[in-house]
Amino acid sequence: MLSVEETIVGTEAAQIPKQRGESLLETAVRYAEERHWDVFPGTWLEAAEGVQRCSCGEVACAAPGAHAARTDWASQATGSATVARRMWQKQPTASILLPTGRTFDALSVPETAGFLALARMERMELMLGPVTLTPDRRMQFFVLPGAAVKVPELVRKLGWSPMSLDLTALGEGAYVSAPPTRYGSRGAVQWACRPTPANRWLPDAEELISPLAYACGRDR
Repeated sequence: MLSVEETIVGTEAAQIPKQRGESLLETAVRYAEERHWDVFPGTWLEAAEGVQRCSCGEVACAAPGAHAARTDWASQATGSATVARRMWQKQPTASILLPTGRTFDALSVPETAGFLALARMERMELMLGPVTLTPDRRMQFFVLPGAAVKVPELVRKLGWSPMSLDLTALGEGAYVSAPPTRYGSRGAVQWACRPTPANRWLPDAEELISPLAYACGRDR
C-alpha cells in the first residue's frame, strides 16, 4: 500500500513532493517557492459525529475537502511563498489547489487511460511534466499553458471527435488539487509522476496528445 507521500510511477528523488510528515502549509509554500506555481487554499475536512465532512457544509459534497472555498478563488491565488504561508496559517488544514491557465494547463483523463498512456509515453521516450492521480480516479498531465484552446483541434487531427473521448483540457478558470490534499475518506491526491528538476520545463500538449487520445479511445 502506498502512503500519500509516495509516488506511484516515480523518477529520481526530488525537492517536491513533501518530506514525510511535512504540513500542508509547508507543502503549499514549497510549491510556490520551488516550482513557482500559484497556489490557493480550498476547503478542508471537519469531524462531525465521527465522520469527516467538507467545510462547505454539503453532506453530499462531490470533492469533500478538495475544492475552492470561495467564488473569487482566482484572485486569491498567489505565487508568493510569503502570502501562501500567511493564508495557510489562517487555516492549516485547507486543501492545496493550483489554478490552471497560468504556469501550466492540465490534460485530465481517466486513471486507466492515464496508466496506459504513461506506459506508451515511456516507450516513446517522451519527456513528461508532473502528473497527479486523484482519489476520483483521474490523472492530470501538466503541460504548457494554452492547451485548453488547442486540444479539440489536435484531437480532430488524430481522427477523433473531441466529444467521443474522456479527455479534458483544464485551462484558465479551472484548477487541480495538489498532493497531499485529501478527498474525504477516499484518500489523498498523489503524484503519478512527481515534479523533478528534469521536468521543470513542461511539454506542449501537442507532444502528449497522441498517446493520451489513443489511450482514451482504448478505454471507452
